[in-house]
Amino acid sequence: MSENCDQKCNSCSENCADRKVQTTDFSEKLHEMSSVKKVIGVVSGKGGVGKSLITSMLAVTMNRMGYHTAILDADITGPSIPKAFGIKEKAMGNELGLYPVKTKTGIDIMSVNLLLKNDTDPVVWRGPIIASTVKQFWTDVIWDDVDFMFIDMPPGTGDVPLTVFQSLAVDGIIVVTSPQELVSMIVSKAVKMAEMMNIPIIGLVENMSYFKCPDNGKDYQIFGESHIEEIADNHSLRVLAKLPIDPKISEACDKGLIELFDGNWLDSVAKILENKN
Repeated sequence: MSENCDQKCNSCSENCADRKVQTTDFSEKLHEMSSVKKVIGVVSGKGGVGKSLITSMLAVTMNRMGYHTAILDADITGPSIPKAFGIKEKAMGNELGLYPVKTKTGIDIMSVNLLLKNDTDPVVWRGPIIASTVKQFWTDVIWDDVDFMFIDMPPGTGDVPLTVFQSLAVDGIIVVTSPQELVSMIVSKAVKMAEMMNIPIIGLVENMSYFKCPDNGKDYQIFGESHIEEIADNHSLRVLAKLPIDPKISEACDKGLIELFDGNWLDSVAKILENKN
């Protein structure tokens, strides 16, 4: 070590045996009045696979089991969570912070659509502003005694997933996919990103896996043969659930009645999350 060492190793070019390069800590603190026990991210490699639907159904399923659940809608440019729950009112705040909106069954929701004047107003923001908004949903919102928070993330491996993984206290993620072979390749990218960031992967959920014909009771693979087992084997992951194509689920989302969905497809996932509590 040089006699003139100023201990600023990050900006020093010397190849010193005592060199200590500090890593940047991007973590953000939860609001001091908040209490969140478990944080589960819901991700997908691409859009259109039903990630927001699975997020909503997971929150509803855990709520039905007696847990206080919440959804942080991190899909800033494509927020759909309020629509699925039929939320019309806007989020309110005061000098203490911002308060999430409660659904009919008591699920706490925070989404950019709860802050916009009109639901159809586009969010034309650049990446850093979007990422900052997601962090504010964590730091400035007062989440009261939440057992399970589900973060609905935008598809892909861009700014927001990176921000969530680096800045929020995520306990694990669930990866949502669909049967198409193209999707399986893109899902692998999302899985590898989580592995690179050392985020535990709870498992995979396949949406639109099959269609059960009401006339003959047979299952038909509308989107072709599933590749989820192959993905799971390649990454030593569990397949948590396979959801069918069900018009009743779509209708429930369109009418803002996702809390009334009838089905036990995610019960096994809920049990896994419960055991992690």
